Amino acid sequence: MGRLIQPHGVILAGGRATRMGGGDKGRLAIAGRSLVAHVIARLGPQVDRLALNANGDAARWADLGLPVLADTAPDRPGPLAGVLAGLDWAAGTGAPHIVTAAADTPFLPPDLVPRLLDAAGPSGLALAATREGDRIWYQPTFGLWPVALRDDLRAALAGGTRKVLAWTDRHAAGTAIFPTQPWDPFFNVNTPDDLARAEAMACG
Repeated sequence: MGRLIQPHGVILAGGRATRMGGGDKGRLAIAGRSLVAHVIARLGPQVDRLALNANGDAARWADLGLPVLADTAPDRPGPLAGVLAGLDWAAGTGAPHIVTAAADTPFLPPDLVPRLLDAAGPSGLALAATREGDRIWYQPTFGLWPVALRDDLRAALAGGTRKVLAWTDRHAAGTAIFPTQPWDPFFNVNTPDDLARAEAMACG
């Protein structure tokens, strides 16, 4: 489908970070600034405004100067709940769609948004992916999501859907495939070893 207008951006930071011992993983630092600050620096120029999806006390994110969107679905059912929170926010501003990115991915592509816009399927959905040989690896927290599907997503979550691909496959999402050299741009920090690797990548 044709190029869409500039979307809102939503940084997904609603996870529990259990492999890092809990807390706000986006606050961990590499190269002198937090992971979420790296994400803001990369995603911010690609969108017309940004918000953060996070649960708990929103005041702990006040220094970022972003709207903080709590999950609107009960029981924190995963990244689709963050997408829904973002879609509800965008609906209130009159925006037709959002692009999401994870808060622990400091090297996300600088052309993420235009590539997703170009890849949008007939419903307006698109997901980022990488390729290894014949295998495509989807990055389900990086996507273009139309506000028009928010009530469908709300119903799917209420019905027990949790896996992103289980929902996006129903709506013929497009795919934007990104190169993995010199490194995977969707590398995310899940463990202390990952944090050390990200530090080396950022400073290398």
